[in-house]
Amino acid sequence: MAELAVTDLTVEFDSGGYVTRPLDHFGFEADDGEFVAVVGPSGCGKTTMLSCLAGLLTPTSGSIRFRDTEVTTLAGEALGAYRRATVGVVFQAFNLISSLSARGNVMAPLRLAGVPRRRALARTEELLTLVGLEERMGHLPGRMSGGQQQRVAIARALVHEPPLVLADEPTAHLDHIQVEGVLRLLRELAAPGRLVIVVTHDDRITHIADRVIELVPKFAPSDREPEQLVLAAGQLVFRQGDRGDLVYVVEEGEIEIYLERSDGGTERLTVIGPGGYFGELGPTLNLPRSASARASTAARLTGYPVRAFRRRFPSTVGHARSGTGADLSAGTP
Repeated sequence: MAELAVTDLTVEFDSGGYVTRPLDHFGFEADDGEFVAVVGPSGCGKTTMLSCLAGLLTPTSGSIRFRDTEVTTLAGEALGAYRRATVGVVFQAFNLISSLSARGNVMAPLRLAGVPRRRALARTEELLTLVGLEERMGHLPGRMSGGQQQRVAIARALVHEPPLVLADEPTAHLDHIQVEGVLRLLRELAAPGRLVIVVTHDDRITHIADRVIELVPKFAPSDREPEQLVLAAGQLVFRQGDRGDLVYVVEEGEIEIYLERSDGGTERLTVIGPGGYFGELGPTLNLPRSASARASTAARLTGYPVRAFRRRFPSTVGHARSGTGADLSAGTP
């Protein structure tokens, strides 16, 4: 049985009255001692997923099991105990207290947990030595480099010896020299008894990971043949938040493009008739669909991979003609 199992994880938010779904039935497994890299472009839901693993965000649906604990069912004192004793989080922006020294930042969670001062100090100095900051314990964050601040943040995440360490874009604010030291440290922390998960858009991390999880599937340019799609009235083509690699041309019938509202209603944006197309920008830029599409009558579509669509209709490139959102450029080839 895997140490960590994430199954069908879905998170929905209300964004200005419309539904946004950064995670949609996402899942993966990881084993004890592994260094796992979860990769994907900015804005694809990496931090949302990490917040769910940390118990900081409750998903809309799905399961997160770590060892024998179902994280999504925890509440109250049980959830607090999980956050304190089971998981350590390294935040992207360090989140250090500017008025406290490196020593003070690492000691703070220990003292808040009621650890006696002498024992908290010994543990703090042990951890700062572990991350290579024995000569910088008394320095304020403002007098430390980005790499040093990240090391303080890692030490702080380890104060309760958590078996699960989560790092959110740990190299985002570091130069290439600092990146090497932080990655080496995180790699060394992954050992029997501790699972380390890093979410990142930095492909360098994948080279040292035991397991790489793609949060967003990559649709490589394809030369496969166009696909024919026959729809009954009311049948969905895709939903808001889905990802796909096809641009659709309407051969017969009509397709309604609409937004899903957070109150359960919908808002029509446009209707695409024969000869019109929709869904170009999402596959081109690897973005989720920004609206939904369904047949308002019986319809027949041709779905083209982006490369095939541009070859078939070269005059449409760069000339989308409707205001239907980032994914749903629409017009007439």
